[in-house]
Amino acid sequence: MLATPTILIVEDEAAIAETIAYALRAEGHAAEHVLLGSAVVPRVQAGGIDLVVLDVGLPDMTGFDVCRALRAVSDVPVIFLTARETEIDRVLGLELGADDYVVKPFSPRELVARVRARLRRRTQAAQTRWQCIDAFELDREGRRIRYRGHLLDLTRYEYGVLEALLARPGAVLSRAQLMDRVWADVLDSSDRTVDTHIKTLRAKLRVAGGVDTDPIRTYRGLGYSLEAGD
Repeated sequence: MLATPTILIVEDEAAIAETIAYALRAEGHAAEHVLLGSAVVPRVQAGGIDLVVLDVGLPDMTGFDVCRALRAVSDVPVIFLTARETEIDRVLGLELGADDYVVKPFSPRELVARVRARLRRRTQAAQTRWQCIDAFELDREGRRIRYRGHLLDLTRYEYGVLEALLARPGAVLSRAQLMDRVWADVLDSSDRTVDTHIKTLRAKLRVAGGVDTDPIRTYRGLGYSLEAGD
């Protein structure tokens, strides 16, 4: 079952915010409302927000400043609401990283349709980006790996080792092969470096998958392999 998308409404006019929230909830979305721009980044960083509907004219800061701050920490979709109709304002908003621009007065149905379209594009992009390999999901472009649905907090070299093993599940890679693939640009490393990173990887996989989890196999004198389905 898919999670209900949560939309953050950033609007200082209560009547407008309530109208938007009602229209979103009628379409099956969850909606939250904040009055101030300063509340946006902390709320998005806390997690669970799928899209932000952002008014340009806020009491404490402009929506443009909010979007600029937000883009420094998140790629969550942003749809601007504004009473301004000039081309320069629309261009500025889009250049700052907004995904869409709706001018007041607007139709709630149109806004909801735009929200739905942005969420659909984001879902399609995410599905394209992540490659499923049994219990693992790999995002090579973003250099991220999930295991059993949990995003792993990996260092550069931990990611490199796990990506190399995921490239050929079940195949045994020697320490020399892993060194060539992961530490090619490092001059003063040794085979023991591989063993150290395998140890820390195993610990992180156990945290994500359970204490008995160990998908990395050791072959004495040969190297390591990954059983991706474990």
